Amino acid sequence: MDMDAAAFEELVIDELDLLPDDMVEGLENVVFVVEDRPEDGSLDLLGLYDGLALTERTQYGMGELPDRIVLYREPHLAQCETLHELRDEVHTTLVHEIAHFYGIDDEQLHEMGWA
Repeated sequence: MDMDAAAFEELVIDELDLLPDDMVEGLENVVFVVEDRPEDGSLDLLGLYDGLALTERTQYGMGELPDRIVLYREPHLAQCETLHELRDEVHTTLVHEIAHFYGIDDEQLHEMGWA
């Protein structure tokens, strides 16, 4: 599948807008970033949460750099053949990385109905 960076970023924004309110309401000081590939150049990693989970924070103060949720365009495109598959994979990646922000593991994701 082929999609330029601008179109992929729009798709990510669309999928973010479709997430349930209870999932995104608590996201504070988090930025969403789209990059072509991980630093190592691999196509295996679809997304990354770069920050400290809420469950591991003792305090969070003014002037802190925002946490980042990164989605990698080329790995997503390499794994998907259709636009429908791509949307599903982006959705799954967003949910998974947002769960890391909250300190939620995969089992809890399923129990909550987020995955």
